[in-house]
Amino acid sequence: MASTMRNTKIAEAVTQSTTVSKQGLFERAFAFAFKGLVYAQIWEDPVVDMEALSIQPDSRIITIASGGCNVLSYLVANPAQIIAVDLNTAHIALNKLKAVAAQHLPDHAHFHRFFAEADRAENLRAYRDHIRPHLDETSRSYWEGRDLAGRRRIGGFSSGLYKRGLLGGFIGTAHLLARLYKIDLKMMLTASTLEEQRAMFEQHLAPVFDKKFVRWLTDQPPALFGLGIPPAQFEALAGDEKMADVLRKRLEKLACDFEIRENYFAWQAFGRGYGKGADKPLPPYLQAANYDLVRARAGRVEVEHANFVERLQVSADASLDRYVLLDAQDWMNDQQLTLLWSEITRTARPGSRVLFRTAAEPSLLPGRVPDDLLARWDYRAEDSLGYTARDRSSIYGGVHLYVLK
Repeated sequence: MASTMRNTKIAEAVTQSTTVSKQGLFERAFAFAFKGLVYAQIWEDPVVDMEALSIQPDSRIITIASGGCNVLSYLVANPAQIIAVDLNTAHIALNKLKAVAAQHLPDHAHFHRFFAEADRAENLRAYRDHIRPHLDETSRSYWEGRDLAGRRRIGGFSSGLYKRGLLGGFIGTAHLLARLYKIDLKMMLTASTLEEQRAMFEQHLAPVFDKKFVRWLTDQPPALFGLGIPPAQFEALAGDEKMADVLRKRLEKLACDFEIRENYFAWQAFGRGYGKGADKPLPPYLQAANYDLVRARAGRVEVEHANFVERLQVSADASLDRYVLLDAQDWMNDQQLTLLWSEITRTARPGSRVLFRTAAEPSLLPGRVPDDLLARWDYRAEDSLGYTARDRSSIYGGVHLYVLK
């Protein structure tokens, strides 16, 4: 996985317009931006996922890997196997690093320091002594190579990993923009009650979205590439509203609907990290109470650089039963959706569950996937509304669960 390796699969996934069109240029710009590290931390709530998936000891999960937090967090629920696939080679390297670290770092203190703090010089020594000897050559070459800024990638774990990557850069830019309006986003972390959180949001954050420059900026699709939102998903997210208004609603949910002291997504957004101290909120895989389980089960994770559909096509009939698509379907046209659901249905065991998220609120499948194919699945509409409400990441309009009839 050399740094010069081209992620051609990403370009194939997101480019649907002609090269000479404005939309086509946006899609190719997004594909270029998406080739490097995008998510140092995944932005889907694994607690909601595990509730919706109802993982059993014989469950075989296939999921998009992304930043790997949820892949390792699912191990807490004790599945038989997790197949993590991704088009992004940086995400593949990060997932392999996490799986190896879980198995070979000496103890939870090292594991916590490496991924929860991710800004300590000692992490480079831990990488050299405990992780590097067990890492595959491709992943090792990636981490010991240099990014576009000339920095060694593994150095991110000594200088603040969560400030790197496309999303880390986006959040950093948001903090800079807020400071131009004399707002320190970190103040949200000082709130001790939901009432204080709402007061801070309404007084300081909400008015920013009425600024002319912010309303213009957020209407430009490239401005949201850092959130991992391709042009096609940008349109679905905006709908009939101005993008600034949509983003304000999503930020309001993050800032006001969940106690910040218990929501690590809010810490990432407002503090650019998980925070210091054992009392700070963490994803399940980093919690001390789950460390032994994650360490013992990390060998059940298989990480592959592959297209989700292509991986299904080489899987046997009725061989899988839990599918996690993240928001990938927002990128797809009707033909791609039909192929995906045909392969999901073929490979699904009885009682299989499919979980996905959408930028807009409703499920995108009705009217786009053939009725006879979709009729084999039961859409859990009421449950899905509950999952959406409880998703602490607050980014998505909808969290959707389908169960094989």
